[in-house]
Amino acid sequence: MTITKKQAIKAWKIFVVVLLNILIISLISAAPFEEVLSKQGYRGVEVKRIQQALKNKGYYGGSVDGIFGTQTKNAVIRFQRAQGLTADGIVGSATLKALGISAASSYSSNDYYLLARLISAEARGENYTGQVAVGAVVLNRVRHSSFPSTVSGVIYQAGAFTCITDGQWNAAVTDSAYKAATAAMNGWDPSGGAIYYYNPRTAKSSWIRKRPIIVTIGKHVFCR
Repeated sequence: MTITKKQAIKAWKIFVVVLLNILIISLISAAPFEEVLSKQGYRGVEVKRIQQALKNKGYYGGSVDGIFGTQTKNAVIRFQRAQGLTADGIVGSATLKALGISAASSYSSNDYYLLARLISAEARGENYTGQVAVGAVVLNRVRHSSFPSTVSGVIYQAGAFTCITDGQWNAAVTDSAYKAATAAMNGWDPSGGAIYYYNPRTAKSSWIRKRPIIVTIGKHVFCR
């Protein structure tokens, strides 16, 4: 069979995309997971731990609500100054250690990369909160007994996410997706504990529409 020039160019483009994806995964997997910092704008369990530790030490008088706002940032700065740390209001490993909080993470660099790619492929058109919610669903599934116990297992589970088979998976990952993955891994869950989500305009499954709805964010309905 004779291959046309157009077919050859298309095959070459596909080869380059696949090769680049393999290279990126290899580089990220070989590198240590980048430290997840807590800073203004972040939400989640770790922020609550920081607020409680600051409150216990007398630096914070606000609510332990898991929202890293101006009041929390100012408390962090006061604590950092007192400890002789860089007073930037950003809680990294040194500040966590001084607060007596473990900085250990159960997620690998590959988990981070895969989650960001999934968020980008499934929700690049959604607002930031909606992107974090999609990432949270993946992590909620990891912790749920009905799903695989790893990030990669959940993402690659047969039939779980359409982006794996419709070509969206191979698109470039957006910057907001990386930020959303960090926020989700840091404990922020706008989905309210959802393990499913769908777009009511495109979902064809009658089963998914019968699931108990938790919240709607953007074009996605999040449910149990």
